[in-house]
Amino acid sequence: MADSLPTEFDVVIIGTGLPESILAAACSRSGQRVLHLDSRSYYGGNWASFSFSGLLSWLKEYQQNSDIADESTASWQGLIHETEEAITLRKKDETIQHIEVFCYASQDMDDNIEETDALQKNPSLIISSTTTKPLDSACLSEETHSLYATGHELPAKDTPKSDREISLEVTDVEDTLAKEKYCGDKTCIHTVSDGDKDENKPVEEDNTDQPKRNKITYSQIVKKSRRFNIDLVSKLLYSQGLLIDLLIKSNVSRYAEFKNVTRILAFREGKVEQVPCSRADVFNSKELTMVEKRILMKFLTFCLDYEQHPDQYQAFVQCSFSEYLQTKKLTPNLQHFVLHSIAMTESSCSTIDGLKATKNFLRCLGRFGNTPFLFPLYGQGEIPQCFCRMCAVFGGIYCLRHKVQCLVVDKESGRCKAIIDHLGQRINAKYFIVEDSYLSEETCSNVQYKQISRAVLITDQSILKADSDQQISILVVPPPESGTCAVRVTELCSSTMTCMKDTYLVHLTCSSSKTAREDLESVVKKLFTPFTETEIDKEELTKPRLLWALYFNMRDSSGISRSSYNGLPSNVYVCSGPDCGLGNEHAVKQAETLFQEIFPSEEFCPPPPNPEDIIFDGDDKQPEAPGTSNIIMAKLDSSEGSKNLESPGKHLQN
Repeated sequence: MADSLPTEFDVVIIGTGLPESILAAACSRSGQRVLHLDSRSYYGGNWASFSFSGLLSWLKEYQQNSDIADESTASWQGLIHETEEAITLRKKDETIQHIEVFCYASQDMDDNIEETDALQKNPSLIISSTTTKPLDSACLSEETHSLYATGHELPAKDTPKSDREISLEVTDVEDTLAKEKYCGDKTCIHTVSDGDKDENKPVEEDNTDQPKRNKITYSQIVKKSRRFNIDLVSKLLYSQGLLIDLLIKSNVSRYAEFKNVTRILAFREGKVEQVPCSRADVFNSKELTMVEKRILMKFLTFCLDYEQHPDQYQAFVQCSFSEYLQTKKLTPNLQHFVLHSIAMTESSCSTIDGLKATKNFLRCLGRFGNTPFLFPLYGQGEIPQCFCRMCAVFGGIYCLRHKVQCLVVDKESGRCKAIIDHLGQRINAKYFIVEDSYLSEETCSNVQYKQISRAVLITDQSILKADSDQQISILVVPPPESGTCAVRVTELCSSTMTCMKDTYLVHLTCSSSKTAREDLESVVKKLFTPFTETEIDKEELTKPRLLWALYFNMRDSSGISRSSYNGLPSNVYVCSGPDCGLGNEHAVKQAETLFQEIFPSEEFCPPPPNPEDIIFDGDDKQPEAPGTSNIIMAKLDSSEGSKNLESPGKHLQN
C-alpha cells in the first residue's frame, strides 16, 4: 500500500496516540483527506496495550532502537527545491527510560533445577541501569521476536483492528517459551521448546498452613501471553468525563466495551480498606461511626454545589485543600478518605482544585455504576484504535512501520508543504499534525519535559480480598513524607481481559522525582510480597504475592506551549503524549482545541449519519475509493459481533 500512496492530502498525521487518533477521526469525519502514519508496528504509541510476549518484544525493540546508529537518509535531499528547507524528524523514540524488569515467579517443576535455584537466590533482574539512555545494559535475544509476531504485529495494509479480537478459548499457538537466564546484572531472554502444554496439571501448595493459592509459574504466564493486555499508560474513564461524552456523541463507543470500576480503596495506617462512595455505601460502612457518616454526607452535599456557597471557602482560597479539610470538622479518617480517595489530589493542591476534584468525583457517581470510573475491556490501548477505525470508515488511509524523514517547508511563506517518507516519496498536504516524540532534538532544545514513573505488576491475588475475585480497584497511596508524590494504584482482574485467570494486573503511576523503581518500589513492598520469599510471617501471608514486575519512566509532554518548539511552521501542530492524570481530559481537550484551530467552522466529531439517510450521487457506489469503506465497515461489524459474544462488558449509551 505504501508504494502506491496518493501524493495529495488535506491532513497528514504522524503518530497514532490518543489525541492524534481523535484528530484523525474528526478530520476524516468532516470530509478531509487524511493520511495517518506511524513508524511503529502497532497502534497507540505510548497509549498502546501489549500481550505479555508483545511487551517483551517492545523491550527488545527499545534495546535495538538505542543501539542502532542513525540510518542513512535515502537521498531525500534531492527532493528539496531551492526555495524550500527541511526540518528533519527524530529517528529514535526516546520517551521511555530506566526500564527494569524483575521476575519472581518460579519455573515449572521439569524446568532446569539450577536455573530455578538461581531465581530463588536472586529474584530480581535488571534490564537497564538507571542511565539516560533506555536499555543500555539489556541483551534480549532475537528469538523472542517470534513470540511478538504472532501476537501483536499488524500489517500496514490492514484496517485498524485490535489484535485482541480473538476467541476467548484460544489455543496456545506459541510453540516456544521465553525463559529468563541471568547474565550478571543483565537479562538474556532465550526461547526453548515447550515440552509441556498441559496447563491444567495440579499445582503444589508451598505450605499446608498457608492460605490455599494457585501456584502461577513464569512458563504459565508466557503460555497465556495473549490473555494479557498490558497498558503502557494507566488511566480510567470518568463516567461524566470528556472522553465518555465524545465516545457517545461520535458513536465510536460501538467499537469498544467497558466495565465499571467496582471499588475505591484507601491505604491508611498500613492497611487497605474500601472507601464508601454512594449514600448507601456510607451508611453501610463499618469503618465509620454514625457521627462520621453524618459529617461526611453533609460535607459531600456541600461539595456538589460549592460554588453557591462562596462564604464557606472564600477565606481559604490561598490555603491547601488539606488545611481546608481540617477546618470542616472532619475527623482524620474522613480527611484521609476525601483527600486521597475522593478528590484523589496531592495534599498541597489548592482548596479550589480540591473542591473541583471532589465535585467531579461526585457528579460521576451513578451514571454507569457505583463508582465514577469505567475501564475499557482489553485495555486503554483499545481507545485510540476505536478512533482510528472511525477515521478509516470515513476514508482515512493508514500506514504502520512508515517512517517520515523530514518536513518540507517553503522558505517564503514559512508554511510546511509536504513530508518525505523513508521510501523517498514526497507527500503534499495543507496541515500536519505531529506527535511530540517525532520532533528532533534541535526542535525541542528549549523544551523542559516532566517524567512519569510507571510500574506494571502481575500478582496472584487482590490487595483486598472480597466475596468476588473479579474486582476492579483504584487506590491512592499517600506520600510517606512531604515533598514526594502520592502513588496511584489500579488493580485489574481477569474479567477486564487484561490478565490470565487467577492473576491480577496492577498499574502504579506517579510523577517522577527519581527513577521509576526508586519512586515506586517502597509502595510495592508495602502492598505485595515477592513470590520467592521463603521467610514469611503471618502478616505477610495476607499480602498478594508478586510474580513479575516492570518499572520504567515515560516522558510527560503535556503542558508544553507551542512557543517552546524551535522553528515550527504555522501549519504544523504538535500533540503531546500521555500525561500523569487519572482521566483522559487533557488528550480530548487538546484534540478539540487543535481541530478548532485548523477547521474553525467545522463541528468536532459530530454524530455519524444514519445509513438509511445517505444518498449517493449517481449510482449506489461511493465516489471515492469504491468498495474500500464497505470492506472496512464489514470487518468492523464482524469483529464487533464476535467481541459481543465473547465479552461480559457493555456498550455506552446515553
